[in-house]
Amino acid sequence: MRRRNPPMKALPSCWLVSDPERGGKLLSTMAVLPRGSGVIFRHYNVTDREDLARRAMRLARRRGLLFILAGDERLARRIGADGVHMPGFENVHRPLTAAAHDRGEIVRAARAGARAVFLSPVFATGSHPGALPLGRVRFGLLARHSPLPVIALGGMTRARYRSLVPLGARGWAAVSALSKSAGSGHSPRGTVC
Repeated sequence: MRRRNPPMKALPSCWLVSDPERGGKLLSTMAVLPRGSGVIFRHYNVTDREDLARRAMRLARRRGLLFILAGDERLARRIGADGVHMPGFENVHRPLTAAAHDRGEIVRAARAGARAVFLSPVFATGSHPGALPLGRVRFGLLARHSPLPVIALGGMTRARYRSLVPLGARGWAAVSALSKSAGSGHSPRGTVC
C-alpha cells in the first residue's frame, strides 16, 4: 500500500462506498467526487475485480481521492491502495477503516487498529432492507463515546450529515445517494458531497 494510516485530519468527510448492485457506475461517480473525498472499494465478487480496482485506483490518484480497498490486504498492496477497510472482523492487519453497527464492534475496530469507523445504518436504507436503523439519538450516543472518529452510513445525504455533526459525526458515506447525484446531470463536477 502506498500510505500507511494517514493522520486523521487527512481522512475525508465524504465517502463513496462502492456496490456493483446498487451503486451505479463506479468510475463516473468517482469522476465527480470533490478532491479529498474517499472511496471504499467493495466490488467483492465481480469477475474483473483486480482490473476494476486498478482503474479506480488510477482515477483516485488523478482526482486526489483517498482509495481504500475492502477486505483484501493482498490486492490492496498489489494495486497501491491507501489502506484496507475491514467490512466485518476478518483478519485484516491494521485496517484504516472498519464497519460497525454497535458499541462492541466500535471497540473491536479500535483494538484492530482502525483509524475511523463507519457506523450503520443510521437511517433506513435500501442496502439493508429490514435492518433496524440506529436513528439520530442512538447514533449520537455511540458517536460521542466512540474511541474512533465516526463516519455515518445508511440512508445518508449531505443534509442528514450536517444534522449529525453536532451529535459527533466526523464524516458521511453513501452508496446510492452519491451515485444518483453524480448520474443525475444536476450536480456540477465536485459538488456531490
